[in-house]
Amino acid sequence: MSEGKYRALWLEGESLIVIDQTKLPFSYETKRLTTSTDAVHAIKDMTVRGAGVIGSVAAFGVYLAALECQGNLEKIEILAQRIRSARPTAVNLMWAVDRMLKVLESANSPQEIIATAHQEAIAISDEDALGSQKIGEFGCDVIAKIAEQKGGKTVNILTHCNAGWLAIVDRGSALAPMYEARDRGIDIHVWVDETRPRNQGANLTAWELGQSQIPHTLIADNTGGLLMQYGKVDLCIVGTDRVTRSGDVANKIGTYLKALAAYDNQVPFYVALPSSTFDMQVSDGVKEIEIETRSADEVLYMQGLLASGDIGQVRVAPIETPALNYGFDVTPARLVTGLITERGICAANEAAISSMFPDLLS
Repeated sequence: MSEGKYRALWLEGESLIVIDQTKLPFSYETKRLTTSTDAVHAIKDMTVRGAGVIGSVAAFGVYLAALECQGNLEKIEILAQRIRSARPTAVNLMWAVDRMLKVLESANSPQEIIATAHQEAIAISDEDALGSQKIGEFGCDVIAKIAEQKGGKTVNILTHCNAGWLAIVDRGSALAPMYEARDRGIDIHVWVDETRPRNQGANLTAWELGQSQIPHTLIADNTGGLLMQYGKVDLCIVGTDRVTRSGDVANKIGTYLKALAAYDNQVPFYVALPSSTFDMQVSDGVKEIEIETRSADEVLYMQGLLASGDIGQVRVAPIETPALNYGFDVTPARLVTGLITERGICAANEAAISSMFPDLLS
């Protein structure tokens, strides 16, 4: 057991410490979460983000609720529902809270409820850590095959948003195959989409890859299609916040456009995810998945390192101009080459998903 120690979050006594991802890449800071309300705020304001890490923080948030309520299950359930509704799109959040509550129902005393919450939150994150390792291995097999076809020349991979260890403990989803490729000595280069408007690619993915000394280049979000036309992209790997039982993929806004470009240029387009990201209750992603709308200020302003050396915001649009800020889009299953999971690579259709994940159907 990890005893609750992961790269993006870790237990310290009866508190959860998380990396404040809003401060990266210019400042490495952490926050101490001591209550379930702290967990809600961390998820809402994107101190933590990424489907898996949100799920882990939600699970530990239920544990913090158990401590707050001294093991009173009825009170815990009220606080847990507040955690569950912190953000709408990432299904791992709801899944983790529901799993925690279901396990707590079988505990027989307040002390047992607290101990069970502690153990189950760790178990959820441990499973993610093991799953991310397996995702890396299966995904790297794809990279290795392309490397062989290219005679050992550099494999160029395009990714959108951040799906590394900041998003899913402890190696991520989309970035896990890249970390595995580094470990196997495969020559790779990563095209990193900036991922406007919150710039998770520029701020987080580029930072992660730099920390691991993996060659990468930051590109504007609209550059990927051109690179594919020029034959400079061998495959795309992205993460996801929710995948339907039919294989539709909800991910950071802009993913759909990359998938269209990949399809038009015969570039393989893979989506990496742990099984907890499947939502078997949803079939049509476009019609049924709620897409989060965030503050217009994220579009109207950009945060970065100023010439003075301070971190600050600048407005990039006229004062009178309004903005619309959808956080995610849905990529139809027909555009997805395959789903890289901890159980193997699965075709993006209902029959294949149901066959590989029958336990998720009930």
